[in-house]
Amino acid sequence: MQGETRSLIGMGLFVGASLACLTFLIEKPVQRSNYWIEPLQSPSPAVSFAANQRFQPAISRAATRLEVHLSRRQAVLYEGNVVVKRYRIGVGRPGWETPIGTFRITQKQRNPTWISPFTQESISPTDPRNPLGGYWIGFWTDGNNWIGFHGTLNAATVGQAASHGCLHMHQQDLQELFTQVNLGTPVEVLQ
Repeated sequence: MQGETRSLIGMGLFVGASLACLTFLIEKPVQRSNYWIEPLQSPSPAVSFAANQRFQPAISRAATRLEVHLSRRQAVLYEGNVVVKRYRIGVGRPGWETPIGTFRITQKQRNPTWISPFTQESISPTDPRNPLGGYWIGFWTDGNNWIGFHGTLNAATVGQAASHGCLHMHQQDLQELFTQVNLGTPVEVLQ
């Protein structure tokens, strides 16, 4: 698998990537339901998007990292070993648990489109039914679904296990986090 990359069509929970072929990196094997996602060896840094999508270069400030504590419903932003900010989050509900492991941010998008994983309906960024809010920060995929940080239509889900695996945030926190991380930023999800 030396030098292997995998291009995926992101459907599922995040639709902004539905037209984008994205290379992703998983540093440790991750168990999701009854299958394992194996790590890639020496992945390519290439990320390609459809013409109507924007992305930031695949560069991460070396010291910036995120720790997600599912049981505490908290994401912690670090610069080196210094805590910069703690954010309250909503997490995946039973049967749709947020995957545990070490990942990297592979997607960042402002005003993302959402495609329902159930109906495949495309919900534009301006549609009030779009649950993603103004920002998307993706870090996990199984090839069909995406997991990441996004807004929510129901602020009461922040702090709850209520999502389909994604991490719900208040819009102002999500906007702030979006400016603090880059593609490639490590995300460690812990129980």
